[in-house]
Amino acid sequence: MAISLLRARTPDAPTDRRAPRSRRRPAETPPADDRLRLMTLNVAHARRQGRHQALLSESTLRSNLAAIAAVVRREAPHIVALQEADGPSAWSGGFDHVATLAELAEMPHAFRGEHNPFSLGKYDLSSGTALLARLPLGDPRSHAFGQNWRDTKGFVAATLEAPQLGNGPLDVVSIHLDFLAERVRSRQVEQLVERFGVSARPLVVLGAFNCVWSERRRSLDLLRRELRLRPVGFAGHATFPSWRPMVRLDWILISEQLDFAAYETLPDRLSDHLGVVAEVRLRGADSAAR
Repeated sequence: MAISLLRARTPDAPTDRRAPRSRRRPAETPPADDRLRLMTLNVAHARRQGRHQALLSESTLRSNLAAIAAVVRREAPHIVALQEADGPSAWSGGFDHVATLAELAEMPHAFRGEHNPFSLGKYDLSSGTALLARLPLGDPRSHAFGQNWRDTKGFVAATLEAPQLGNGPLDVVSIHLDFLAERVRSRQVEQLVERFGVSARPLVVLGAFNCVWSERRRSLDLLRRELRLRPVGFAGHATFPSWRPMVRLDWILISEQLDFAAYETLPDRLSDHLGVVAEVRLRGADSAAR
């Protein structure tokens, strides 16, 4: 298993109050050969729905990660984007959550970016975003936003060649935006645009955007205009809070070279956010599921 870890200490659709449609995709039924299956989940430092990860035992944290890994195996995505994903950290058991998840979920490639600026010796706090994949992750890179002293958000990205998309290069990003201030989210999105605005490759951005589509004239609209990204073409799919989903804070956005073939919110309460799964294919390919 190839596990790449990077520790870089560099300085949120219309509201949907319906619970997500529960469904189970048979594990033995793989996605079509021309579809790339994607998943995103804010793992909340493995606390599940607990008050704080520091109040949980290491065995409980490991059990929560095992539950997440079981859902990943069931859904069989090619790529998983994680947010609030910890490395060895004093507040969450002192072990690497991403490496543990990669092993339990049987994902041979993993990359974690460090976005937490706080380091207090043995009380080190390690968290960020991550990618797990069945395909090799080329040119993995991490970017911490560092907008203010409390900013522990950022993104990781990698370029991969997916047989499902004709083996052409594809950029995949796992992102986590600020949850308090729209102006901070906008500045964070500007940093993503700066990194990918000149690329001609297809792009997928997955993660916890912490904003709803009513902000489309700000953070999300900046992604639409500058990176030509778009969400799935129908409303719904509330993801937060997981015990009573009311707002859609977690998104999968794709560039104009791609189309959605399937999209759904998972019912599993693995953290305070629900996970999202989508299948994408090259635009223009015949698709029966939209």
